[in-house]
Amino acid sequence: MKQLFALLFCATLLVGCTSKPVLNPSEQVPANVHADQATMQKAIVDALTSRGWTVQQVTPTDIRAAITVRNRHRAQIAINYSPLDYQIQYVNSSGLDYKDGKIHRNYNRWVANLSNTIRQNLTTATNAQ
Repeated sequence: MKQLFALLFCATLLVGCTSKPVLNPSEQVPANVHADQATMQKAIVDALTSRGWTVQQVTPTDIRAAITVRNRHRAQIAINYSPLDYQIQYVNSSGLDYKDGKIHRNYNRWVANLSNTIRQNLTTATNAQ
């Protein structure tokens, strides 16, 4: 009986470890990067595309995108941007166990990787100018 309780306890811990607070990065463009609105938009769209996100809508200050992984996990985000900064906001998801501001850790990894790629694209675009 003790082994059963220990096994259930360990299983509960493992399930709980996959859920993390939703990551909503808000990033300032580094001072040495001089981007205009068009450069910022291109850096974001290129990052989304290279990371497997589907761009759904683009306006001069907002981009909506979604990702589907293994036809089971789907997430939608909104990215608000200006030449000085950008914010990635969670919109909704399915298959990622979103509840009470927490979500499967893979979502946070996808968003963190996306944010890193946006920053890399901005640096590359500025160096090319």
